[in-house]
Amino acid sequence: MSEQQTRRGRVIHGTWMDFHHPNPREGDYWNDTTASFTPEDWDAKVAEMVEAGMHRLVIMSVALRGRSFYPSRLIPERWPLKTEDPIAAVLEGAERHGAEVYLGVGFFSEDTGAAQAQTRAEDELRRNIPQELADRYGQYSSFAGWYLPVEAGVQGHFPDVYLSYANSLGEWCRKAANKPVFIAPYGTRTIIPDEKFVQQLKALEVDWLAWQDEVGVQKTRTDELPGIYERLVKVHQASGKRLWMDIEVFVHEGVVYKSPLIPAPWERLRQQLEAIPPEVEEVLCYQYLGMMNKPGSRVFAGHPDSPKLYEAYQAWRKEIEG
Repeated sequence: MSEQQTRRGRVIHGTWMDFHHPNPREGDYWNDTTASFTPEDWDAKVAEMVEAGMHRLVIMSVALRGRSFYPSRLIPERWPLKTEDPIAAVLEGAERHGAEVYLGVGFFSEDTGAAQAQTRAEDELRRNIPQELADRYGQYSSFAGWYLPVEAGVQGHFPDVYLSYANSLGEWCRKAANKPVFIAPYGTRTIIPDEKFVQQLKALEVDWLAWQDEVGVQKTRTDELPGIYERLVKVHQASGKRLWMDIEVFVHEGVVYKSPLIPAPWERLRQQLEAIPPEVEEVLCYQYLGMMNKPGSRVFAGHPDSPKLYEAYQAWRKEIEG
């Protein structure tokens, strides 16, 4: 990180992506488009994201509500996608274009927010899906690690059930393929920077946490971010855990959580990026797909205004990076 970047703001080095958005309405502007993507289309979209400076790609989940996004023996029912194995297509594209990919392991049941295993079948999937993924994709050098998409809803502190969930699933992932594991908690603004929170961070057997800034879901205002970052930095330094951030680059078209995601105003996103302190190791966003498109992209997926956010961000990125 250059001194100029630290002083004037931070650029985004990675993004989440999905094959079908988990919220019933939020992916309305791109779900149908990406369902029709060919392997060549996924390759082009990966190349576009890398060109935009986002070389860490986080696949939200390999399955959703009882249907898989890849040929799975364990979850045989499939989402109707034109590409038979979009995970392989993204991994192959990442190898060609110099990106790394994290596979999201979760969202197997209808309740995508449940950390506790509701059934024996759910528990078996958590134990066995990582090995199936490692067997199927372990040969790709772009397969960089694991992401746990069932996130902690922090309310001052982590729920105890979440620590057990994350540690057990993380252990099964590492046994399958010894790669980094990370999470992206929400409830960021509520954290209480006390000894209990520090001990919870120490007890979490994950390699880093990419905290959601929650500006897009209207839980946090940009003027509140400096105080939130101060608390985050304090507990992460005390615990020794690596600190990443997940910057929300969207707004809702209507009611929060119940309407499509559309690109955030550039001025708001700029304020989010300028608030990030140097202690944050890495910056990811949620998400390029749908919210940004390179003008003229042959694999356009998302809101009609997404090229405007792309151009504004890229002009600012060029200025920051010199």
